[in-house]
Amino acid sequence: MTVIVMSRTEIDRMHVLRDLAAGRMTANEAAQLMWLTRRQVFRLAKAYRERGPSALVSTRRGKPSNRSYPAALRTETLGLITANYADFGPTLACEKLAERHGIHLGVETVRQWMRADGLWRDRRQRLKPVHQPRYRRDCVGELVQIDGSEHWWFEDRGPQCTLLVFIDDATSRLMHLRFVLTESTFDYFEATRAYLERHGKPVAFYSDKHSVFRVNRKDAAGGDGMTQFGRALDQLNIDIICANAPQAKGRVERANGTLQDRLVKEMRLSGISTIEAGNAFLPTFMEDYNRRFATEPRSDKDLHRPLAEHDQLDEAFAWKEERTVSNNLTLQYDQVLFILEPNEVTRPLARKRVMVFDYPDGRLAIKHNGRELPYRTFDRRQQVNQAAVVENRRLGPVLAYIAERQKALDMSRSKKAPRRQGQRNHMFKVG
Repeated sequence: MTVIVMSRTEIDRMHVLRDLAAGRMTANEAAQLMWLTRRQVFRLAKAYRERGPSALVSTRRGKPSNRSYPAALRTETLGLITANYADFGPTLACEKLAERHGIHLGVETVRQWMRADGLWRDRRQRLKPVHQPRYRRDCVGELVQIDGSEHWWFEDRGPQCTLLVFIDDATSRLMHLRFVLTESTFDYFEATRAYLERHGKPVAFYSDKHSVFRVNRKDAAGGDGMTQFGRALDQLNIDIICANAPQAKGRVERANGTLQDRLVKEMRLSGISTIEAGNAFLPTFMEDYNRRFATEPRSDKDLHRPLAEHDQLDEAFAWKEERTVSNNLTLQYDQVLFILEPNEVTRPLARKRVMVFDYPDGRLAIKHNGRELPYRTFDRRQQVNQAAVVENRRLGPVLAYIAERQKALDMSRSKKAPRRQGQRNHMFKVG
């Protein structure tokens, strides 16, 4: 059995020629139906009688077009695009081929070649992926989504600031809100501590890939791969999960949109224009919001765990960095030189690592194996006179300070320890 592939036009012509051969129509009628001359009709009718339907099939089918470009030119063009213009669109790639290589082609030709070779996707292929909805968690406290929303919350009455939002995944209930100037590690320390003291410890927090929650630098060397916030949660036995896309944490994203509408208008009606007044207003707003929009969980079980005696929140929510003690019992942190008071505990610590604890309230401690060490500081703003009279017992620390000052004279401040706004000799952590 032979299968003949015919186009729609060829099939229609076959039916017309069949009727012509059977005498059901004249040659003039067949010519009008097929949009051909009488001479062409007689030629096709003769071929159809001799060879059947295959006589109507075009002999050019399956063969390359006479107007097509040589295969060698196509190979050369795709090689140039792959080597030099792999991320270019067809239009720009076509322009560069003409400008730099003297290859003049049509844009559609280049587009078809790039698409066939996998170098370009058409508009339908470039559509955004569909994000299917995710079912809520069953229990309160099983997953708490957190995010910072920067917005003109007070409109033109106050500064632009950020609202830290904690929302329960099982119920869409607002668990904690706090206005802060920026989305920083210390602000998350304070907000999370307030959350834990009120609700207890959830199973996990769900966040975006902000640098507060995740080490985003691929070339980051040293450390344990945790941010300061991640280390604090790990110490409290709370997991932190980072969403791969904003759509994955859609509940807090949708809540941000509602808050940017309702909360802004409520504060306008109440005449609130400062961060302090806004934070005082938030509990009342949260109660009304949850009454309107929160849903009931599928399970009545609350997975929040109460804080235990060994959960030292002061220690957990402190910025911690290791430093090496010099032979002169000095160390540098935040461009401040710290001198350990020499005693039976600190003297053996030369060339050993100690931990600097920087607390959100401004306190600072230096510890070794959990034991706090006594210290004093040099203020970098205080100049050391070359002719100053120095007691012999302080000569070593002073020389060490001078060396450190000269070394850091032309260096900018440490990126790990930017200063807090409005405070002296301290830091403003931004993750």
